[in-house]
Amino acid sequence: MVDRTMKGIIPILATPFDDKGQVDFEDLEREVEWMIGVGVNGVGIAVASEIYKLTDPERDEVLTSVVKQADGRVPVVMNTGGMGTDVTVHYSKRAEELGADALMIRPPSFIPMPASEIIEFFGRVGASVEIPIFLQDQATAQVPPGMAIEIANRSENLCYIKVETAPTVPRMAETAALRDAASGIAKDLILFGGAGGTFLFEELRRGSVGSMPGSVIPEVFVDVWERWQDGDEEGAETEFRRYGALIRTLKQPQGLDNWIYKEILVRRGIFKAAFARHPAVKPDRFQIYELEMMLDELELEDPEV
Repeated sequence: MVDRTMKGIIPILATPFDDKGQVDFEDLEREVEWMIGVGVNGVGIAVASEIYKLTDPERDEVLTSVVKQADGRVPVVMNTGGMGTDVTVHYSKRAEELGADALMIRPPSFIPMPASEIIEFFGRVGASVEIPIFLQDQATAQVPPGMAIEIANRSENLCYIKVETAPTVPRMAETAALRDAASGIAKDLILFGGAGGTFLFEELRRGSVGSMPGSVIPEVFVDVWERWQDGDEEGAETEFRRYGALIRTLKQPQGLDNWIYKEILVRRGIFKAAFARHPAVKPDRFQIYELEMMLDELELEDPEV
C-alpha cells in the first residue's frame, strides 16, 4: 500500500562538509536529530542538499546515515532525478533498497523533451519502485499542471507533487483545480509547496498540504504549520512575517543559498563549518554582516557558538 499520509513540514537537509569539502556525518546526524526534535514531519535530501555535487558512493552514504538517524521516526525523502530514464531508475531502486520512504524526481532537462517523453519517463520510473514519488515541478524542469495529472494516472505511487515553478501561487491553484476535476487515480494527487516555503500560506489556501523549506529555521515552520492546523491563521501569518527578510535572503541562487544556510547552521550550533562545494558563489562580507544582524534580531544564534 502506497503511503499517502505525508503532510506538513518536510525540510530539505543541508549537507555539512568540513573545510576540505568532505561530508561531516557527525554534523549530518546532529542536523537530523535537531529537525526531529523540533517536530518536523519528515526530512528530505535534494537540490538544497547539493545532491548533484555528491559522488554516487556519497549519495549512498548520506542517505544511509539519514535513514539510520531518523530510525523510522519521520519519513525520509530522497531526490533521485537524473538526466535519463535508466539512471533515474537506478538511483530510485538504490534509494528504496537503502531505506528511503519516498522519492522526489524532477524530469530530465539537459535536452528538452516533448511531454509524451516526460510522461513515459515518469511511468517507467514509477513502475520500477514501490515507494511513493514526489513529482518535482521546477522552472528549469517543469511538470505543468495538465502533465502532472496525466503522469499521476500512470501509477499509484506517482501520487505527490512539489510545485515550485514560479509564480507558484497560481500554479498551485491550477494544479489543484485540475486534480479536483480529474478522473482515475490522479484525483488523489497530493500537493506540496517548496521554493523555500516563501509562499507557504498562499499555497495552503490553494490546495497544498505542506511544504519543503530549507533547513535553518525548522522550528518556525513547524510552529506556524501547527497554528494553521489549529485554526489560528492570523497568529500563524503574524509569526511567519517576522522571518520574511531572512526567508528572502535564503532565496539567492547560484550557490549563495548553500553558503548562507551553512553560515546560519554554524551560528545555530548545528554545523562546525560553513562550506559549499564548488561551483557556488560565496557571500561577501556585507552579506555576512547583514545575516548576523538578522539572526541577532530574531534571537536565532546559539550564545555558546
